[in-house]
Amino acid sequence: MVKYKEDWYKLYHVHYQQYPDDCMENIYWLEKAVQADFCNPLYTGVKIETEKQWEKYRYLFQMHLNLKLIEQHLRLGRTYDKKAAYFYDAPWKEEYLRNLEKCISCYRAGLYYWQEAKLWAEKANVKEFLFLYIPEKQYWEDERERIKTGELDYGKMLEREIARVEKIRDELIAMKSKSY
Repeated sequence: MVKYKEDWYKLYHVHYQQYPDDCMENIYWLEKAVQADFCNPLYTGVKIETEKQWEKYRYLFQMHLNLKLIEQHLRLGRTYDKKAAYFYDAPWKEEYLRNLEKCISCYRAGLYYWQEAKLWAEKANVKEFLFLYIPEKQYWEDERERIKTGELDYGKMLEREIARVEKIRDELIAMKSKSY
């Protein structure tokens, strides 16, 4: 029975060749995980001995889920992304514009999850957790630290991608239908 965050997260998986349907499926599983309750600390697969460890685990897990949602939205957005607008694209301009709107929508959704991930990372960065680590989830700790230092900044990347796609969209809008 799939009931807890950890259960929903186990359904998330990345294919070698990931198609849009795979991304949407993963987004669904991750969204369900974000909304679900945590399981009992005994069943997390992590050694939790204190309430502080449990608290930090929950913050790190929420942060990690939001980062995975960003990655999936980026992958989904890239399937609709047109890297450049060429003069010979005029006959298909309307289709390209629809795809670029989907792309921008995916990237903007990623911005929402970035704000959430930063919020959870901040909660896991408070002074009382300074020397409290969860060794089994070192990857999550690394993500938290990279957000703290600014080394991991999906916000900057998403803003750059949105600006690039909007520029391409504007070029397509300005294109004359008989320009090829």
